[in-house]
Amino acid sequence: MKVTVVGAGAVGASCAEYIAIKNFASEVVLVDIKEGFAEGKAMDLMQTASLNGFDTKITGATNDYSKTAGSDIAVITSGIPRKPGMTREELIGINAGIVKSVAASLVEHSPNLILIVVSNPMDTMTYLAHKVTGLPKNRIIGMGGALDSARFKYRLAEALEAPISDVDGMVIGGHSDNGMVPLTRLATRNSVPASEFLSEERLEQVLQDTKVGGATLTGLLGTSAWYAPGAAVSGIVQAIACDQKKIFPCSTLLDGEYGLSDLCIGVPVVLGRNGIEKIVEIKLTDTEKAAMQDSAEGVKATNALI
Repeated sequence: MKVTVVGAGAVGASCAEYIAIKNFASEVVLVDIKEGFAEGKAMDLMQTASLNGFDTKITGATNDYSKTAGSDIAVITSGIPRKPGMTREELIGINAGIVKSVAASLVEHSPNLILIVVSNPMDTMTYLAHKVTGLPKNRIIGMGGALDSARFKYRLAEALEAPISDVDGMVIGGHSDNGMVPLTRLATRNSVPASEFLSEERLEQVLQDTKVGGATLTGLLGTSAWYAPGAAVSGIVQAIACDQKKIFPCSTLLDGEYGLSDLCIGVPVVLGRNGIEKIVEIKLTDTEKAAMQDSAEGVKATNALI
């Protein structure tokens, strides 16, 4: 199993580290446009191998996509990160050009790969990858919902004063502050509805805190987060590489599911060796349907800018 990660910055390096530590891939290739940067990150990570007990080989390349040939899975993290006060949508001008070029280069050298898009605005960049590559819809995946759901579970555990392993929850919709649809109705603590423990007002606060989770971190850090995005990507990559058939909410191209078409947006999917093996349609309330429709309109408006 060969995995390529394009972009050796904080998010890309975290992706490579978590994938390597899980020890399911034979090789991870880091690619970056900055001379020597990916090679340096790869060397630094390889020097942790004996300490962290992994045998995955990590190599680096400066803008040389021939080194990525034969990749089973590729992750695009490249692009400019958010700064405090910026929306994900404001990144579209520069990042669209980067994602278009990177996606085409990856597919040229690995025509059978599965592509995971992290760059923001993520839903639109996932849609752009479809337009550029022409890959089957099951082989292009946007990461956002997996990250948003992890942030949702963090906030739920905080509110419940519970261990996070006891908590489950899912975020669907667009990967944007206004587009996320945290499904508080379906959130649970060890199979018991979270609403049995939390008031409607407290659940609403969890929902709002989840939606601005990325912006909150950007304000604190001065740039986009990297540990949780890297972990979210590694979970998706592992589910595919190990054919785990796990359900993650991911941005995928819809063709009538949830009443939506011709856009990529976060919905629950089953991930396995073929990428997206099934789109799971869950029954939404009228309120959730309306929120999903509003989210879709926001994604379409951003798509119109590419």
